[in-house]
Amino acid sequence: GAPPIVPSLVALVQSVPVIPVDWMMVAAVVGGGSAAAIGTYVASVGDGSAGLYAAGVALAASAAAGAAGPLVGVDSVPAVVITAVALVPTTAYAWRGGFTEEGSPLGLVFAATVVVGALVGAAAVDVLGFAGPQSWVDWGFLTSAHSGTAENAGLYPAIGGSILLMTTVAALSFPVGVGAAVYLEEYAGDNALTRFVDVNISNLAGVPSVVYGLLGLGVFVTYLGRSAGTVLVGGATLALLILPIVIISAREAIRSVPSDMRQASYGMGATRWQTVKNVVLPEAFPGILTGTILALGRAIGETAPLIMIGAPNVVFNLPTALGSKVSAMPLQVYAWSSLFASEDFYTKAVPAGVVVLLAVLLAMNSVAIVLRNKFERTQ
Repeated sequence: GAPPIVPSLVALVQSVPVIPVDWMMVAAVVGGGSAAAIGTYVASVGDGSAGLYAAGVALAASAAAGAAGPLVGVDSVPAVVITAVALVPTTAYAWRGGFTEEGSPLGLVFAATVVVGALVGAAAVDVLGFAGPQSWVDWGFLTSAHSGTAENAGLYPAIGGSILLMTTVAALSFPVGVGAAVYLEEYAGDNALTRFVDVNISNLAGVPSVVYGLLGLGVFVTYLGRSAGTVLVGGATLALLILPIVIISAREAIRSVPSDMRQASYGMGATRWQTVKNVVLPEAFPGILTGTILALGRAIGETAPLIMIGAPNVVFNLPTALGSKVSAMPLQVYAWSSLFASEDFYTKAVPAGVVVLLAVLLAMNSVAIVLRNKFERTQ
């Protein structure tokens, strides 16, 4: 056939005179993604040429970290990752928020302390000859399913299950919670029934999660006849768990909207619904979104409700439908620490699973902060 006009990726790699080592590939993938994000950020607050320069500097910094890491006792791959995901974004934010705008950069002290402390600690462990911990959180751990041996066990189906569960929880709890908050704040009168509902919403927010698991088992499995341990049943049960939290956070966000804005809208001839839709909800949306994501952060770490609805401790494949069996990261960690409580599982696989779960929680909280700041700047 005709020769291809554009060479394949394999042909391009084979044509390079120097075989790329691991840290070079990590620098290209992770550092390139970080450089693209930094360039976009700088271009959004400056001009296009500044964004290009910033992206080039960020990519060069990641590559330089990989080359210079062994000289200071740090492996090349961790040096590239730390530089690309921590040092470069922190520096870009400090340049923009701390030094080119009015204000103090003291808020970056904690981030700088963590990053510098991690680098100094890694270098000290290697230079002084201390026995550092063996990390089990690697690519194989994140892309493999459960195995009978800790060396081959992975968290991939549980990670995918948690993501599907949180998607279902958000789809069920967000519209119901925000709708209830809007009704209670904007339409319901101040009467005995409303006060009764207020008190019970606050009480439901403090109910133990195992009670919601029993509620999900009784309503969705026993009464409605749904299969136990599926994505839909698990998501609906966890949605009941965080629904009071979503309602409370949404109500607080709606209350924070100044009444003058409502009166101005009414003065322009807008109806109550038009005021809610065009004035109240846009102003309250950052707080509503932040509260919802933080509530999802609680739901993703729950184990008791999933146990009560019959979710399997271990699955080997990702769920493909709402009626498929599903597991989650906390449930998988629980299984490793109880059903497979060998020394390797308990001391190696379980801590690795906890680290991944905490990383996901921190990522969700970070997304909440970023989205809140973005919408506040837009307003």
